Amino acid sequence: MNVRRIGPTLLLLIAASLGPARPAAAARKVKVVTTLADFASLAETIGGERVETMSLAKGYQDPHFVEPKPSFVLKLHDADLLIVAGLELEIGYLPPLLDQSRNEAVRPNGKGYLDASVGCDIMEKPTEKVTRAMGDVHPYGNPHYWLDPQNGRVIARAIAAKLEALDPAGAETYRKNLQAFEARLTEAEARWARAMAPYAGAKVVTYHRSWPNFAKAFKLDVVGYLEPKPGIPPTPQHKLEIINLMISQKVPIIVMEVYFDEKDPNFVASKTGARVVIIPPSVGGVPAAKDYISLFDTDVDQLVKALSTAKKP
Repeated sequence: MNVRRIGPTLLLLIAASLGPARPAAAARKVKVVTTLADFASLAETIGGERVETMSLAKGYQDPHFVEPKPSFVLKLHDADLLIVAGLELEIGYLPPLLDQSRNEAVRPNGKGYLDASVGCDIMEKPTEKVTRAMGDVHPYGNPHYWLDPQNGRVIARAIAAKLEALDPAGAETYRKNLQAFEARLTEAEARWARAMAPYAGAKVVTYHRSWPNFAKAFKLDVVGYLEPKPGIPPTPQHKLEIINLMISQKVPIIVMEVYFDEKDPNFVASKTGARVVIIPPSVGGVPAAKDYISLFDTDVDQLVKALSTAKKP
């Protein structure tokens, strides 16, 4: 894991300027900080006018490598609620920020801390001891679980419960907004299922291992990855292996996240006749993915267009 740090002197200066975190009850709105834009979107949907949200990572950024900023310390200091992906996705930058924020409420086990992975379907849990030789493998499972709409429903319920605990006066608002969100999500799931039904079982190659939950939800068969190991750039030998795999299995598309370099996927596509489909794995990754539901609208639409027109190698 490529760990990035703010200079300790700068952090100490910021921390010295901070007093103790003020209680949630004193806030006009519940201040919510999230590590992912997807959680911020869900918090906004559930909280409505009663919350103010801020995401540390933007949807067009690789969530494994977030550049910590002094402003993050200030946001965490003022936060009533911190929502994290967990599964060590944020291990490279969040702990020192929390240390310097001087806000015990949003530290693990604090009343304002929510690990969104709890209760979700977590895939690819290692069955052997994780070592650096395996690449950036997460020891508790794949952290891209929000890309299954059913997990989004679980996360939304957890957010509603946490907001209600922190702000009992808003309980009715949170319950109504959650009910409305779940109704919209159920309707959207039916729409996505209809759109993807003709392509059930379609074989795809992805760049990073971002998509196991998405593939399960939408019945795609991920047969390979351009990264030979998670977080490791493609080698010439591995690219050749992927080219041969795609030709032999007639894989029509390469799915790629918005924040990776297109050179290697385009090279493999040029040798196989497959199409590169660049889609966002998070809200805000492209302008059309403006909230949690439109994220899936965007991804499903792009995949359907690609699968319906792609030529099999």
